[in-house]
Amino acid sequence: MQDMIARIAAASGLDAAKAEEAAGLVLAFLQKEAPGPEMDRVLAGIPGASELAGAHAGGGGGRLMGMFGGGLMGLAGQLSGLGLGMGEMQAVGRELFAIAREVAGEDAVGEIAGAIPGLSQFT
Repeated sequence: MQDMIARIAAASGLDAAKAEEAAGLVLAFLQKEAPGPEMDRVLAGIPGASELAGAHAGGGGGRLMGMFGGGLMGLAGQLSGLGLGMGEMQAVGRELFAIAREVAGEDAVGEIAGAIPGLSQFT
């Protein structure tokens, strides 16, 4: 998992702690919203990813989640709450999906992106 965090930090310019928190929120969102078999392959291919997603499954959004609604906008609200701007959000998403392609393949990433409206802009 530390390799994933280091890659996301380098791609986004975030420090490692913030990159880990952002990755956890994104993985938890995907675990909830994406097709099970494809997401299971992604999580299985990244050591520690399931645990990281589980640690962020509650979202920590509270009122913020309610203000932004669910789905991708809710995730954007959570990431914004961490202090991430749109460019950083996109960098985190793109790097996470690059890693997902490496461990689960292009078809799995395509299925995940196609299942969640608006997600393809981050892949």
